[in-house]
Amino acid sequence: MRPLGIEGAWEIIPQQHGDSRGLFMEWYRADHLADAVGHPLRLEQANLSVSARGVVRGVHFADVPPSQAKYVTCVRGAVLDVVVDLRVGSPTYGRWEGVRLDDAERRAVYLAEGLGHGFCALSDEATLTYLCSAGYAPGREHGVHPLDPELAIDWPVEAADRVLSAKDAAAPSLAEAKASGLLPRYEDCVAFTASLDGPGA
Repeated sequence: MRPLGIEGAWEIIPQQHGDSRGLFMEWYRADHLADAVGHPLRLEQANLSVSARGVVRGVHFADVPPSQAKYVTCVRGAVLDVVVDLRVGSPTYGRWEGVRLDDAERRAVYLAEGLGHGFCALSDEATLTYLCSAGYAPGREHGVHPLDPELAIDWPVEAADRVLSAKDAAAPSLAEAKASGLLPRYEDCVAFTASLDGPGA
């Protein structure tokens, strides 16, 4: 596992064992993740998302607590997976970092509670799977516009080819979300993460 430049975000590079028959790999290890992040990932929900080329999804986040930590990998095709620091007061507030996830290197990304998540499909069809620490709760789920100039995310698809859902297209800018009190506070995220530490973490 490799920490990204945003606290609470990690890139996972699995070891693949292959021969003429195919390959085998461990795409998720609870013990390795807990050793790296300091606590176990409580699994409450698993999601699968299929997107056509050019689809941009995000930037999504949830209220803290409990928010929703995610462990994301691409099982078919390729995406640029993006982590955005939306935690007001964080040293890296407003910064984003992208990792290519695909069905060749089979990397994964872990992002802690309070961080924003989005991705852009780079292949004709891209399938992501998510392991989530909390179930979907519509009243706690929010978004920031993925094309907000303040975030300046470098989506690797021409502007004319980007496809957004109506909900994502109507999402507020980072500044609007902050002004309305929608964004999580860094100190609350740190406190919540600390509450997850425990024996064996």
